[in-house]
Amino acid sequence: MAADTGAEAVAEADKERTGGTEQGGTGGTGRGQPHEHGPAHGQGRDGGDAAEVPRRQGCGREREGGGESGRGLTRRRLGARLLALGGVLVLHAALPGAAAGASGNPAERRALQGLRLRYGSARQAGLLEKHLEGVADEARRFLGPSPEHPYYAGAVVLAGRGRTIALHRAMGEAVRYADYDGRTDRVREFPAAERIAMAEDTVFDLASLTKLFTSVLAVQQMERGHLELEAPVRRYLPEFTGGGKEVITVRQLLTHTSGLRSWAPFYKESTREGRLRLLWSVRPQETPGTVYRYSDLNLITLQLLLEQITGRTLDVLLRDEITAPLGMHRTRYNPPLSWRRVTAATEVQRPPWSGLDRGLVWGEVHDENAYALGGVAGHAGVFGTAWDLAVLARTLLDGGVYAGRRILRPSSVELLFTDYNTAFPGDDHGLGFELYQHWYMGAMATPHSAGHTGFTGTSLVLDPSTDSFLILLGNSVHPVRTWRAGSAPRVAAGNRFARAVPVRPRHGGAAWFSGIEPGASGTLTLPPLTPATAAARLRCALWWDTVPGEGALHLEASSDGERWEPLPFSTLRSTGGAPEEWRRGSVSGWSGRIWHRLEAPLTAAGPGREVRLRFRHTATGRYVGRGIYVDAIRVSEPARLLFSEDRPADAARLEAAGWTRSSD
Repeated sequence: MAADTGAEAVAEADKERTGGTEQGGTGGTGRGQPHEHGPAHGQGRDGGDAAEVPRRQGCGREREGGGESGRGLTRRRLGARLLALGGVLVLHAALPGAAAGASGNPAERRALQGLRLRYGSARQAGLLEKHLEGVADEARRFLGPSPEHPYYAGAVVLAGRGRTIALHRAMGEAVRYADYDGRTDRVREFPAAERIAMAEDTVFDLASLTKLFTSVLAVQQMERGHLELEAPVRRYLPEFTGGGKEVITVRQLLTHTSGLRSWAPFYKESTREGRLRLLWSVRPQETPGTVYRYSDLNLITLQLLLEQITGRTLDVLLRDEITAPLGMHRTRYNPPLSWRRVTAATEVQRPPWSGLDRGLVWGEVHDENAYALGGVAGHAGVFGTAWDLAVLARTLLDGGVYAGRRILRPSSVELLFTDYNTAFPGDDHGLGFELYQHWYMGAMATPHSAGHTGFTGTSLVLDPSTDSFLILLGNSVHPVRTWRAGSAPRVAAGNRFARAVPVRPRHGGAAWFSGIEPGASGTLTLPPLTPATAAARLRCALWWDTVPGEGALHLEASSDGERWEPLPFSTLRSTGGAPEEWRRGSVSGWSGRIWHRLEAPLTAAGPGREVRLRFRHTATGRYVGRGIYVDAIRVSEPARLLFSEDRPADAARLEAAGWTRSSD
């Protein structure tokens, strides 16, 4: 495939989301556009300290939230309302925590006191060890055929909750392949003595994770009053006009709603002037604000804008405003030659799969356009380690502060995590950060989760609702980008990590759990019951998190055990509020990571008539949520208790198919 055609670029990006046929079957169609583009794609880097990266020796380092179940002021609705007001100053005034100071939530206050990330056990992190170990097992599985070639030569996985990193594991090799022949699909490997094993502190080309850093830098300038979110880009870049570009706003660059095409071949231009002319000549393909299309051009434009208003190059901005204050000493553009031995190799670049003929790319940026831009680009180019990304994650989860150093106000962090793309369901997007994307977050995806991926095999997911973060860095384009497609390892790791965050049964002991197997279904059936009155009711505790529209809990009733009909019910949140009615007898999506009390009148059965009740779960898509839990099942009427799960004889008569008992 020719790297210099837009169609091939989009096709390559689509493979990231559709998942191909790799091992595990979890790579997938997903929502919206994937964010791993490029000419034929890679990524780039930045300046900063040229000191050699030391190997880390041992290393001692030092919200359970509500959700949305269909009502109330959700983050999506909040973003839409604020957007209607316009102007970053209004946004800052309206968002929670706008009066940012030393005060704030407890996590933020602890961060201001200088507390840092530290290594600890799963228990210290409030995680389940067996499932946490499963995260590493899932990542390791893709070192093998996936389904034909390895998904990556090696990987580093890091997972934590709160300030505790409970899993940090390296596997496979950082440097394995010396050459690749595209005609025969055969490789030449380095001799065993010359290969380099993956290490916990291996430096990776972070590829499109660079966009997150560029976005943070942009929000910093908004915070300081130097940049307005709803201002037209041409206010800061007068050359950015023509064909409708003059109405594109800063927000549209950050949320990929500018209408610009995904990519342009900057690497074909021999001079900086020529590359700039190419950008100035690009015209929107659709009216800005009417379509979501992930585009590297958005962040390249934002880079030029930031450099214009600050008078500093992007690599200097990154160092001065983010990495130096946070102590992220292994994160930068254009790492020095002394870092090469601790850096994961990427692709053997040759036409036709690449736009450039560079041979093995190792220690230099993979993305062809970022390479042409001198390794410093807004869309790609930053190199870094899993630990440093964990520092960034902790900073954002703590409202913009780490170890007593603040880089953003809490209200500015809210801008990063607020969904501005309410007009494009499924393409939820904050400023730079993607939101609620099961196609790479797996079961970690919630309406509060944020993250990004990179074409070289990198990903970062933050979940404020559980105060947790997951980082998976792989050299998946080593030796060539065509050996892998989709996000199967990311989804598999995300599913297991989500399982590692416990859901404690409402009434202690063990609850019934649906599991989180894609495509699975099951039933939990009560024995036949005969109510004496029309006042009989089913009550239980219910917890659910499924992919909206692709996973659901159904409550059903039958008079003969053969024909089942939906049984309407209501739920009441354990945190209070008004009951919600589910007239179709089913629930789907996100319930806020809290227990609900379910109540269903058995009016359809009628006095003296036998009725059977069952819970049925379905997972029809390629992705799953955290699952469904049912606990403390009771059927009663005013005069008597017909069924109680607390009674051993009753519990023994429950028929479970596809449901298991789980204490977490």
